[in-house]
Amino acid sequence: MSPLDHKLLRGLWRIKGQAIAIGAVIGVGVMMLVMMTGLTASLTQTRDAYYERYRLADVFAPVSRAPERLGGRVAEIPGVGAVQTRVQGRALIDLPGQGLPVQAQAISLPDRGRPALNDVFLTDGRMPSAGRPDEILLLQSFAAAHALRPGDTLRATMNGARRSFDIVGLAQSPEFLYITAPGELIPDDARFGVIWMSRAGLSAAYDMSGAFNEALVGLSRGANEQAVMAAIDRLLASYGGSGAYPLADQTSNRFVSEEIAGLEAAATGVPPIFLMVAAFLLYIVISRIVQSERGQIGLMKAFGYTNGEVGAHYFKLVMAIAVGGALAGCLGGIGTGRAMVGIYTEYFKFPFLVFQLDPGSFVVGVAVSILSASVGGLLVLRQVFALTPADAMRTPSPPDFSRTGRMGRAIGGLLDQPSRMVMRRITRQPGRMAGAMIGIASGMALSVSMITIYAGFDQTIDLTFSVVDRSDVTVSFTHPVSDKTLFELARLPGVQRVEPVRNVAAVLRNGLNSYRGALTGLPENPVLYRALDDRMQPITLPQSGVVLSRVLAEMLDIQPGDRLRVDVREGPQPLLDLPVSGIAESLLGAPAYMGLDALNTALREPGRVSGAYLMIDDARSDTIFAALQDMPTVAGVSLKSQARDAFVTLMNTGAGAIRYVMGAIAFVITFGIVYNAARIALAERARDLASLRVIGFTKGETAFVLLGELAVVTLVALPVGAVMGYYMSFGIAAGFSTDLYQIPAIFDPVSYGQATLVVLTAAVVSGWLVKRDLDRSDLIEALKTRE
Repeated sequence: MSPLDHKLLRGLWRIKGQAIAIGAVIGVGVMMLVMMTGLTASLTQTRDAYYERYRLADVFAPVSRAPERLGGRVAEIPGVGAVQTRVQGRALIDLPGQGLPVQAQAISLPDRGRPALNDVFLTDGRMPSAGRPDEILLLQSFAAAHALRPGDTLRATMNGARRSFDIVGLAQSPEFLYITAPGELIPDDARFGVIWMSRAGLSAAYDMSGAFNEALVGLSRGANEQAVMAAIDRLLASYGGSGAYPLADQTSNRFVSEEIAGLEAAATGVPPIFLMVAAFLLYIVISRIVQSERGQIGLMKAFGYTNGEVGAHYFKLVMAIAVGGALAGCLGGIGTGRAMVGIYTEYFKFPFLVFQLDPGSFVVGVAVSILSASVGGLLVLRQVFALTPADAMRTPSPPDFSRTGRMGRAIGGLLDQPSRMVMRRITRQPGRMAGAMIGIASGMALSVSMITIYAGFDQTIDLTFSVVDRSDVTVSFTHPVSDKTLFELARLPGVQRVEPVRNVAAVLRNGLNSYRGALTGLPENPVLYRALDDRMQPITLPQSGVVLSRVLAEMLDIQPGDRLRVDVREGPQPLLDLPVSGIAESLLGAPAYMGLDALNTALREPGRVSGAYLMIDDARSDTIFAALQDMPTVAGVSLKSQARDAFVTLMNTGAGAIRYVMGAIAFVITFGIVYNAARIALAERARDLASLRVIGFTKGETAFVLLGELAVVTLVALPVGAVMGYYMSFGIAAGFSTDLYQIPAIFDPVSYGQATLVVLTAAVVSGWLVKRDLDRSDLIEALKTRE
């Protein structure tokens, strides 16, 4: 081993604390890259393999009722490779001991053989036997939530008739990776089930003998998807076709795809933040080492080492820290990725999900770490190349401390000697102090932004379930019914208030931008469920026009006063041209609101509702739920308290769970930055502090001179970091927001206070560690050091 390599090892041991802190920052960046890239690859590959193996349809074409012979005509459309017609309908499951009926979707299976499209993955039991209409498959996650097994009996209401079924098997399906009840956005395994049964049995239950109400289409290679859907729409239009839509718009697939896109965006945008911080810290540390080793650099050059050899020595120091941190990050990424896979397996109902390592992420992670570290290191190496042996071995000229400035003299007269030393250090080296302040402010910004996101998640829950939705129960009907049904609901004992709602499936268009969603018709001045403006005040819905949620307006790139094209996909299916009357704040989904009367008038269906919001007496809830279950037009009943609990669970899994990882990472970076600032200050002033001890300063006074700088810089950095964190939180909030929910970036004083405590805690711990090293320092060795 060469002498320079021996010196390298000694140098690394001497700055081991700083090297570990900087390596941790680099490791965090690489860990996030490896973890998120691996999760993206795992979800993408598993999704694609699952879709292909169980033949998930490329196009879905719902229809009111079409004769079976039309399936053959759909198969003749150019570009269609496979067709599967089926019957589906909504059902209510009656579970023992539960007063609230549970919503379910019933789907037909071929009487013989497996489905050509949208096959099921059998997890337990067997398929239903031919000629046994009472045998069913049950969604595995729903069965697990209610401890149901093959051999159990299930009672369900289909099309107004209550029937008993035998569970013969449990199944999963690529069609139901993200499982929600029709018209809802929040998944809950216990609140929504899927029943598969024979085509003959389900057709009899829904009066669909010889007919179907949904066609599944698989496209051939190179098919024009839009042309195929247009041909299907023309064919099914006269049979109540509500418009074919592609797999990209299928609810389950859309949320899986959005999750993958979010991980890809985070893998691209988050790691560079940590690596830039690491490069900044490396620049400061290596710069300090070069300045303190001027004499050694001069001696090395005097003994014949070239500029390249000396520069390579210090560059190896940079690379050792960078490569060590990157390798640790790779191992950490593997561990955290495997842990997150378990969360995603629960979040999305994959039958299997194995964490797939992406070799490219390791290469990119290590390469980018080395590159970012090199940028910081190369800036310092210019100083090494510029030093000649004579200049390097000569003690540098001390800075001119004869002038402290008018402000410094005025303040200095009020301070004791140690405090004046702290003040002089700060005022005479403003550039160095500014660098330390920016570093600590960056840590403060990360803490502020992440803790603010925590508060944003809480506000999403509170506003959605306390301010926007003030009902207790939501009732949905099997089809739009007369508003006189509301009087039946109001007469139920324990129902205190009833408000109507009508949800109409539609495609909203503005130029080339479109969104497949729904129009929500509400009373002019609703009380139980309201559209709110940006001040959280109720919006009076206009007699004409539509009020869009902010996220929907941004997706459509539309403003109040513009015209919105609405392609209604149910009933008479009119094409509406509506003015945008306002923008509403909605943190759940992307709704579009209209006045109920105006919506019914536009559809030429006056006095129709598709659901109702109820305020009830909790003491009489069982009686109310039993009465609702006996009403043949009721398709589903949702309890807001259960929806809230499901939403909290949703945001604590999947992408929501990553915010806790990010919070822990923010603290690690904050501590690393503060600790490095303290260590650098100690290394730069070791000789001065030893001199103070020799002339009679106590350990406490000496530590005050050192840590006073850290305290002042930290206090100055706090407001700067708070401002930086405020703006940074907008970007992070946007990264966590999806079509399902939006996370607001808010000014929450409690969050800023907590972030301040995080930084101050990091400063106190760093100060204690540095003071401990200062108290243990060898005064004689420190005084021998030449500056």
